[in-house]
Amino acid sequence: MDRVSDTFRAAQARSDAIEEQMAKDPASLRMLTGDRPTGALHIGHYFGSIRNRLRLQDSGAEIWQLIADYQVITDREVAGDIAGNVRNLLVDNIAAGLDPEKATIFTHSSVPALNQLMLPFLSLVSVAELQRNPTVKDEARSAGITSIGGLLLTYPVHQAADILFCKANVVPVGRDQLPHLEQTRVVARRFNDRYAPVFPEPGALLSEAPLILGTDGTKMSKSKGNVVELRMSADETAKKLKGAKTDSDRVITYDPENRPEVANLLTLIGLCEGVDPAAVAEEIGDGGGGALKGRLTEAINTELAPLRARRAELEADPGFLDEVLRRGNARANEVAEETLDEVRAAMGMVYGWA
Repeated sequence: MDRVSDTFRAAQARSDAIEEQMAKDPASLRMLTGDRPTGALHIGHYFGSIRNRLRLQDSGAEIWQLIADYQVITDREVAGDIAGNVRNLLVDNIAAGLDPEKATIFTHSSVPALNQLMLPFLSLVSVAELQRNPTVKDEARSAGITSIGGLLLTYPVHQAADILFCKANVVPVGRDQLPHLEQTRVVARRFNDRYAPVFPEPGALLSEAPLILGTDGTKMSKSKGNVVELRMSADETAKKLKGAKTDSDRVITYDPENRPEVANLLTLIGLCEGVDPAAVAEEIGDGGGGALKGRLTEAINTELAPLRARRAELEADPGFLDEVLRRGNARANEVAEETLDEVRAAMGMVYGWA
């Protein structure tokens, strides 16, 4: 039995069910997703998660957006400009279409009760389970870490607290993030079985985009510098994509297995234009990598033009951004305290003298 394939098929089935629920009863969905403020968001985030966040928002689902500032220090000794990166993430998400009037946007460090859920949740998982988590291994490898610290090892449990504190039942992710979400489902199930039915087992709303490769043909990552940032100008985007890796075959074909770099660029065009990547390949034909990159540049700049214009407006109004976080943090604290009280009651930790 192929356990990985079986796990993915089950996740895909849950994602399909969420799609149906979004169409029939979106008010029953509560979404939580988050970004680490380690740098600017890029097109991998946009196609892999942000577009699904906006679909959920537009459907009428309840939206919770975390800026995971505490998680910056999971895999790096130097945190960098966290405050600046928090603001950049806030701007990017709102510029992309996240509506602060509909979404609760908040930061980790401002919600103590959320982080306090880590303690009971850690009692529900083994060290061996955490060590087997492939996403933790990938994060360590990407950061060049040879000895995994305690915070990185428990990263999946911290994410479980992020998702479960507000009882989210849907998380938009790419396939590479499924191991973390599976850990959250395990934590919820074990808590419910051991104490009382408090938490839902959240499902993934899987991205239509496969893994988006960076301009060097490897996984897109802020730390590698192989990304197209959402905040880049049209000219900066063109320069970045001009250096994108392709191959020596002038005739453009869509062949993900044998020509992954070319297929990646075709996929991005398809996502921007809403067309079949194979059809794009046929249209470009023997135009070569130059024609392929030219079309991709035009497609991405067209897709991101409204976001970039809105971004400039938001950066000119810092008071508005501060108010968004004040409101979001207040709401998140209220809900986190309620959930922590419920958890303590389920665990028999409510005392008459408290």
